[in-house]
Amino acid sequence: MTKDDTTREAISLLQDLGLQEYEARCFMALNKLPSGTAKEIHEISDVPRTRVYDAIRVLESQGLVEVQHTSPQVYRAVDIDEATQTLRQKYDNRIETLETHLKNTEVQDIEENEHVQEVWSLTGHEAIESRTIELIDEAESEIAFLVVDEDILSETLFDGLQEAVDRELSMILGGQTDAITAALGTELPNTRVFETGLDWLTGIESDDEVAISRILLVDRETLLIGSYYPNAAGENANEQAIFARGLENGIVVLLRRLVTAGLPAIKDPGS
Repeated sequence: MTKDDTTREAISLLQDLGLQEYEARCFMALNKLPSGTAKEIHEISDVPRTRVYDAIRVLESQGLVEVQHTSPQVYRAVDIDEATQTLRQKYDNRIETLETHLKNTEVQDIEENEHVQEVWSLTGHEAIESRTIELIDEAESEIAFLVVDEDILSETLFDGLQEAVDRELSMILGGQTDAITAALGTELPNTRVFETGLDWLTGIESDDEVAISRILLVDRETLLIGSYYPNAAGENANEQAIFARGLENGIVVLLRRLVTAGLPAIKDPGS
């Protein structure tokens, strides 16, 4: 990555953290200078000189820039550690405020249906891992989890599974390869682990481009299935998933029977 690429990415990240483009550009310019006037900042940042003053005022109010009141005024960025701490605190405060607002939002009362049937989709590894952990945390009696893609194994996932073990839930784990099975057995030694014989999960034998990454069955009524493109690169390889809930949900019934067919220790109550 070139210096220009690094600067562009840093400016983009600063904007993600709440700075406007000109503010981010001025801040980056000052990080390249021990100190600088508005003219010098303009020359490095390509920010119109008349807009430099406005941007600097905002940066100063946020504790990111210091001003020397000479003629002309001289500016300098605060220490990098101080700047990142300031931005981190600002970001954390926004998250905490958002969390408070979301928790205080009134939820409309909807009459509960005993036969709720849901099918939802998710995109992206982080979102799918978060939902996987959430479903594991919500489990009340039984978890069946098949791991096909070794890349989904993470410390966070192992922690969630271990907490389920500590709650004394019935649990069986499957791995598509010896390496996955060994990792599951090592991290969760008191859990039943087997190597699945469901070769269709990988799609290799049929030369399919798409493969299953994970299958999670919780309390025999909630099912999450992830898929990805193992031979694709970048965003094209991004994991996607569907999860369905409800004992009478046709997708859950069908896939539960397919999954439990590969789990000799679990008998499908719908069979």
